[in-house]
Amino acid sequence: MANVIAENLRAVQERVEQAALRSGRDLNVCELLVVSKTWPADKVADVVAAGHISFGENKVQEAEVKVPALPENLRWHLIGHLQRNKVRKALPLFDVFHGVDSLKLARYSSNIAIELGLKPDIYLQVNLASEVNKAGYEIDQLHADFEDLLSLEGVNIIGLMCIPPAVSHPDDARPWFSKLRELRDRLELKGGKKLPGLSMGMSGDYEVAIEEGSTIVRVGSAIFGQRDYL
Repeated sequence: MANVIAENLRAVQERVEQAALRSGRDLNVCELLVVSKTWPADKVADVVAAGHISFGENKVQEAEVKVPALPENLRWHLIGHLQRNKVRKALPLFDVFHGVDSLKLARYSSNIAIELGLKPDIYLQVNLASEVNKAGYEIDQLHADFEDLLSLEGVNIIGLMCIPPAVSHPDDARPWFSKLRELRDRLELKGGKKLPGLSMGMSGDYEVAIEEGSTIVRVGSAIFGQRDYL
């Protein structure tokens, strides 16, 4: 199993690099975030042994068990929606949060982070298609809140994240990735602050996302195989 995981990791890394080259970008312009949710620490250790250090978890309670069982030098991302009642537990565990979608949540997280002496990186999740079953900022509300978001002292707003609507072919997601990039560009002009990060692309469409400007792709099943969901 460890050899298979290492081979899968190398294959995904090569595809990430090739997608960057196709779009005229540097090889190291996009980070591979290995989504380790539902996988036990010993399987994550196989990826660590293959040289990888960035991992994404969906649930705080799962990370509370897994993070202490693995090397301290790993970089952990919470890719699921950050719940207000989990903020205090989550902040010491994760370096980066991909699921912040309101000024109220961002402000509360900032206040707790200051109290704990932390300053995590934050991606603002955007619901590009206004899907009722998905979390994420509505675009108009994000514009309205943006200056207040940038003023928060306990968090570092580094970019935007999206999960596009389900599509039948990876290329069909391209317009959504392009839309997030264009939204990021407008917000940079509005706020006068660089937002270098675009968290977009998963196992089924990460190459298209990279071609459209993604700076971090969230890939799990292409590395670990099919999940046994908790």
